[in-house]
Amino acid sequence: MDAEAARILRAVDGFGVDVQRGGNRRNDFTIRFGGGARPLAVEVKKDLTTAAAWQVVRQAGAGRKGGPELLVVTRQATADARDILRRHGIGLVDASGNVHLELPGLLLHIEKRRPAVEKPVRRTARLSGKAGVVAQALFLGRDRTWQIHELAERADVSNGLVHRVVTRLEGEGIVSSEGTGPRRTRQVVNAAALLDLWAEENVDRAVERTMAFRLARTPKELVAAAGEILEKAHVRYAMTRAAAAMAVAPFVTAVPTVDLWIESALAPQSLLKALAADRVDAGANLVLMQTPGDAPMAFRTKQSGVWTVNVARLYYDLRKEPRRGREQAERLRQEVIGL
Repeated sequence: MDAEAARILRAVDGFGVDVQRGGNRRNDFTIRFGGGARPLAVEVKKDLTTAAAWQVVRQAGAGRKGGPELLVVTRQATADARDILRRHGIGLVDASGNVHLELPGLLLHIEKRRPAVEKPVRRTARLSGKAGVVAQALFLGRDRTWQIHELAERADVSNGLVHRVVTRLEGEGIVSSEGTGPRRTRQVVNAAALLDLWAEENVDRAVERTMAFRLARTPKELVAAAGEILEKAHVRYAMTRAAAAMAVAPFVTAVPTVDLWIESALAPQSLLKALAADRVDAGANLVLMQTPGDAPMAFRTKQSGVWTVNVARLYYDLRKEPRRGREQAERLRQEVIGL
């Protein structure tokens, strides 16, 4: 991979690369820029997911004291993986042309436009669907230890699925284990990595969205009315995005729409009738979302009199919101989740 790494580096405009044939494979490159030069410790990765990025961060923290700056060179890096390295002061260059490198006298940041369809990175025990519910259970219970059967009961899944998930997370350095046999327990040791990995890998499949309008003077009035109506009708729901963030995060002031996850067994038309709302193509202030399995409502919680998604799920849903959602997600992560 040394030759491929050098090729990827040389493809970046603005600096040159010298390959040193020394015995230390993590310090094989010298970057030349603006008449200067800088040695770099290079970590070569085939593909970089959030889990791999967190492994690099952990290894760098354990063994990079006083050494040369670290640069990761990879064929493919997810957007979240690139962000993790950037936050921890680790450089990155990938074959798609994404670059982030901070050195004395040099700041280079190039972000390529994301393709319409990204080539997926192959993973085992992908944290989506029921496996994603296990990941959320671990994250929400990150301060305790878990036996397999306890986690399976909490997530309402099989012991076998839980075992596959925690085995993968142990391999990623996100979960640790103690003991042997039936008494063996697991505990989260890197909550930030777990949240990032689940947020990157989770996919809600076959989501049905119903856009609607219900007369209300303010978003708060609409939130309260929708919650009261659904509660009286014994409908399982969980508010999310700005409507939920308003209940748990005081920094959210604008609520353009009230977004709700609704149990998938119910027909949208009956829900609209109960809510006294009309289906619309534009100008909606209510968005009803349904997906098979109802995973988004796992571990829902009551906030200010209405049911909301759990904080991990809220972080994920906000990230998917195109209108300032990413910004709100990061503030939620810092000020509410505390990571």
